[in-house]
Amino acid sequence: MKLIASIFAHVPKIVALRRDLHAHPELGFKEFRTADVVAAKLTEWGIPIHRGLAGTGVVGILRQGTSSRAIGLRADMDALPMTELNTFAHASQHAGVMHACGHDGHTAMLLAAAQHLSMHSDFDGTVYLIFQPAEEGGGGAREMVKEGLFDRFPMDAVFGMHNWPGMDVGQLAVSPGPVMASSNGFRVTIKGKGGHAALPHACIDPIPIACEIVQAFQTILTRRKHAADPAVISVTTIHAGEVTNVIPDSCEIRGQVRTYSMATLDLIESKMRTMAEHICVAHDAQCEFQFVRNYPPTVNTVAEANFAKQVFGSVVGAENVVDQVAAMTAEDFSFMLLARPGAYIFIGNGNGAHRAAQHGGGPCTLHGASYDFNDALIPIGASCWVALVERFLALDTGSL
Repeated sequence: MKLIASIFAHVPKIVALRRDLHAHPELGFKEFRTADVVAAKLTEWGIPIHRGLAGTGVVGILRQGTSSRAIGLRADMDALPMTELNTFAHASQHAGVMHACGHDGHTAMLLAAAQHLSMHSDFDGTVYLIFQPAEEGGGGAREMVKEGLFDRFPMDAVFGMHNWPGMDVGQLAVSPGPVMASSNGFRVTIKGKGGHAALPHACIDPIPIACEIVQAFQTILTRRKHAADPAVISVTTIHAGEVTNVIPDSCEIRGQVRTYSMATLDLIESKMRTMAEHICVAHDAQCEFQFVRNYPPTVNTVAEANFAKQVFGSVVGAENVVDQVAAMTAEDFSFMLLARPGAYIFIGNGNGAHRAAQHGGGPCTLHGASYDFNDALIPIGASCWVALVERFLALDTGSL
């Protein structure tokens, strides 16, 4: 690996900062202390900042030379509403809130890169350091874009990086095309006619209607969409009734849909609505169908993904930059990629052996109560960010 020596010199302090953030997690749009820590560090290093986008967002502005080229680097800051099982010294001090996805580490990697870039003028152009709130379901990226992120801070491309448990430390994964899915929720309310369980002929029972709808939804995946286009329809809750001898008046079905393609999403939503409504009509029941599109697919642009792959190969070795295996999980960095070219990169977090002895005992997986970010990633991720900045800004305007 060709990691940057000066970054290593500051790693102990950045690790301490990361662990402080881990111990003081904050939920989406409430990252007040986290944003203060980020803003204070950037200011300490002489980096101008802008605060307030999406409430707690922080953008650092590093400008050198005369080039009009600009690049954006994004880290998310929020934690999850869950209880940490780890008992090591930097475990969460806030009951029911935990950095279980590594956003504390993403913030630390970008701060380490920012510190180096502030001390070395080996680039010509502008770097926007984007510290984003509320990735975990709040759509903080969407809100930053809505509030003028790319109008206030025009950039040629934007990049994000997320740790990936199970990938070896020292490996990165980046590929063009879809890398994470869209996230969408649905709710179907079936309104029938309740009554005595011994007299079903006098009722309109919503429960068998619900069963028929759930089965029908799966035929969309197997018979209506292209077999080579991945998609998931998951019914996750069905609620009906209170006692065993009463047929209920209504039944509610809820769940999620994930796709890599907006066209496939359009098809699935349309067919789900048609099936639910028509099955209800066939049984003399009423149907209320709701479909909410949360996050679009995360799709890396070809030129930027391939460029990042080349740059990271020069840092960690080409053999350690692998193709991404697209995941059905979702990520709101997708909103930034809808507005600007760029790529979303995975960086290996290892198998969990890095954790202190007082970890929770469970696996080190994203959104797991025994998770902890691997601090060995900090110099790797920061070195990759710096290399990407220097190489990207060295390109001729309009080229990649």
